[in-house]
Amino acid sequence: MNRHSQQTVADAFSSLAGNKSDDLSLSDGSRVAVVGGGPAGSFFAFFLLKMAQAIDLELEVDIYDPRSFSRCGPAGCNHCGGIVSESLVQILAAEGINLPPEVVQRGIESYVIHMDVGSVAIESPAGEQRIAALYRGNGPREGGDAPWDSFDGYLQGMATERGARVLRKLITAMEWRDGRPWLQFADRSQDRYDLVAVASGVNSNLLKMLADLPAEFQPPRTTRTYICEFKAGEDGVQNILGNAVHVFLLAIPRLEFAAIIPKGEFATVVMVGEDLDQELVHEFLNDPVVRGCFPTDAVPCVCSCSPLINMGARKRPYADRVVLVGDCGVTRLYKDGIGAAYRTAKAAASTAVFMGVSEEAFRKNFWPACRAIATDNAIGRVMFASTGTLKRFRFLRRVIHRMTAREQAQPGRRPHMSSMMWNMFTGSAPYTDICRGAMHPGFIGNFAANLALGAWPASQRREVS
Repeated sequence: MNRHSQQTVADAFSSLAGNKSDDLSLSDGSRVAVVGGGPAGSFFAFFLLKMAQAIDLELEVDIYDPRSFSRCGPAGCNHCGGIVSESLVQILAAEGINLPPEVVQRGIESYVIHMDVGSVAIESPAGEQRIAALYRGNGPREGGDAPWDSFDGYLQGMATERGARVLRKLITAMEWRDGRPWLQFADRSQDRYDLVAVASGVNSNLLKMLADLPAEFQPPRTTRTYICEFKAGEDGVQNILGNAVHVFLLAIPRLEFAAIIPKGEFATVVMVGEDLDQELVHEFLNDPVVRGCFPTDAVPCVCSCSPLINMGARKRPYADRVVLVGDCGVTRLYKDGIGAAYRTAKAAASTAVFMGVSEEAFRKNFWPACRAIATDNAIGRVMFASTGTLKRFRFLRRVIHRMTAREQAQPGRRPHMSSMMWNMFTGSAPYTDICRGAMHPGFIGNFAANLALGAWPASQRREVS
């Protein structure tokens, strides 16, 4: 296909999007700013340049990120528990993006669920180590010369190989002048762009700057999480945790979710809860079930933070020449934020290249990907509310433990509860699919049978068995 034919194809896509002016389409020499060099920003830059090159469209793409993912600790931190789901690993592989061994700290073989009624390990349904534990940045304090690479740095490298430029400049303001977005920097310089993709996350002050833009944007609702890195040495982490993520279903008020993730010589503790504070953190770390699994008083905490996480989008994450990707716009509830970053970034890049950068183009071609995530999150809230109910009653926790243990002990048995727990904790499946599995007659029947069995006196259960 010659250049004229390729440009005709691009014009046809713009026409389909309903753009009223070529001024709201990218053309040769158009300048694109990507604010934030995490997964969402790097995915967006990568796909934008890949698609543009496919139609011989020359773009100038600048990624603004003041962090350096070659440094350990806060300067290279990106506030993440660091799990890539098996479904995302497969999707990225299909895109030709294969995570190198230096990026993956540990391949996860199983999830171990801990409750006060007992613990049970759930093996990967696929029987493969397709879940990766990694560091988004270059690891916590005291990481030193650890032999790993940053996941975010790896993605950023893919974008620069496509032609993006990474600038270590701090953005202090964002304005709208002459129909274009302008960025202002700490050194008092400023620059004009034809499109700004905001991928700064919810922990950036940049979201407050968007209030002055001509868009009906409101920042997403957020809550705080707690992340702490414990250094136990590679052998120590292996002996204590193995190649498993340890998840805790405990009857601790306000605690929504907690897990301990092995990563090389470190173990990452991740907590999510309502009004999460130090009192709740201490209650969790001192719980007998937690101390029996991972005695945190025996290993030092070398790095901790309490970042915000997205709890749901409000208004549309786009306007003329502005689009929000990743968790500063729409992301999955609690799980698979990197997967949501990939989906929203690719949809936004495709829209910008083939449909234009108008609000209408983003509404028709980018927003459906965001809406699908938001709709699935609504079901996820119901699922987590149900899990919260299960955690409050000891006899229900026994039912979960009994069902899961029996399924894992009998390989030929259909893993109703195991699959639901695996997908809830790994983010490998949409919440819609998890809910559908919970409505399956086999799941309901097994749950009812185990519920009835749990109601029998212990002496009668022994006689029957």
